[in-house]
Amino acid sequence: MKHVLLALGLVPALAFAAPTTWNVDPAHTQTNFTVRHLAISNVRGEFQSTTGVVKLDEKDPARSSVEATIDANTINTREDKRDAHLRSPDFLDVAKYPSITFRSTKVRKAGKVYEVTGDLTMHGVTRPVVLEVSDLTPAMKDPMGMDRRGVRATTKLSRKAFGLEWNKMVEATPVVGDEIRIEIDAELVKQPAEGAKAAEATRQPAPAKVD
Repeated sequence: MKHVLLALGLVPALAFAAPTTWNVDPAHTQTNFTVRHLAISNVRGEFQSTTGVVKLDEKDPARSSVEATIDANTINTREDKRDAHLRSPDFLDVAKYPSITFRSTKVRKAGKVYEVTGDLTMHGVTRPVVLEVSDLTPAMKDPMGMDRRGVRATTKLSRKAFGLEWNKMVEATPVVGDEIRIEIDAELVKQPAEGAKAAEATRQPAPAKVD
């Protein structure tokens, strides 16, 4: 009977276990964007540095959260003059606004995907956006024994809503489209629990004494 009561006592603790924490691995994460040029073709580019933290609770997605930071200065469209213009005050003004940040305010499961609502800050302007998050892979071990997962997030936004209003007209057609499509393919690395880190520290050999 005592063991049954003990097991029942553990149920609430298990039910409300803390979400797992995963760090975005910048070396294996791509943040890509697409925008129309002259309404006839797409220009594709990327930001080459994205960091962040995901707190994941698959049983109760509402307890999950996402924070991410993009280094705006790492924008790359494979054309140096265009990249310099995009970094300038006409667009991102990276000298004044070096980072693009996202912080979630709501996470919910919608069928096979997650809808992550949050505040996106770009060019000094904050607006709500919704990320559609899909392709969350099962965890697997890397060669160092760390747990890793893959995930994909997509959204669309108006650049003008963030104060990126520069444009030119050619025969009544804008050179740069307003809608930006964003695709993030991220690799996540599980952060060890505090208890596990403490246990690991106790297994480390004590430093040798120096006389």
